[in-house]
Amino acid sequence: MAFQTVFKRYELKYMLTVRQKEMVLRAMHPHTALDQYGRSSIRNIYFDTGNYRLVRRSIESPAYKEKLRVRGYGAAQPDDTVFVELKKKYNTIVYKRRICLTEQDAMDWVLGKRDCSKNTQISQEIDYFMNYYGDLHPAVFLSYEREAYFCEEHPDFRVTFDDTILCRRQDLSLGSDAYGTELLPEGATLMEIKCGGGHSALDDACSLGRAYLQDVFFQIRLRLSAHDFPRSCEGGCPPCLTLCSGAFSTPTSPP
Repeated sequence: MAFQTVFKRYELKYMLTVRQKEMVLRAMHPHTALDQYGRSSIRNIYFDTGNYRLVRRSIESPAYKEKLRVRGYGAAQPDDTVFVELKKKYNTIVYKRRICLTEQDAMDWVLGKRDCSKNTQISQEIDYFMNYYGDLHPAVFLSYEREAYFCEEHPDFRVTFDDTILCRRQDLSLGSDAYGTELLPEGATLMEIKCGGGHSALDDACSLGRAYLQDVFFQIRLRLSAHDFPRSCEGGCPPCLTLCSGAFSTPTSPP
């Protein structure tokens, strides 16, 4: 099965109540359909330095930020396919490069136990990233249940709904059960609008979003409680790290 490996798009995130999600789905229904993944269970391991350099940098809301993760769908066994993903954001545009490997090969590579089994431009970019930061290690396990829809009229326009978002800092394995600290209020869903292309495509997406969604969105920053990360570490780790900085982009204003 062929997988898309290069992405360039805008990503807008919102948190919805149960009622708001129902309204959005009703409004979307004539124009969208579940994509090939439908509803799936996604597991991620995010990598960071010993002093949480990547997440601390992200919290500062710089013009440019980047992160590295390994992503699997469902509980991944050593021979199952997973994705090593390098994700960067410059101003409002998100760039993602990913390479598919077995779980065993992916983790061995990112942990520095062996070279990547695929020598490609993307593997070289990820190698450069890992060499630049030097001491990367698994830092956070993040899982969620996702419903993914695409717009039949505008194929680059996608909407995803994530719930049961769980986070932990131990047992960092894609093959383990999904458990951890629940990061959303009961019944809440994180919605993300994804749109590829340039500014005209973003304008189209925002217009489409307004037509679909009206004023049902509200913006919120998701914060991890202080006990989820150390209060201090080498370099001065903030007492509270935000989920939207550590794992997601900063939520943006509604269209």
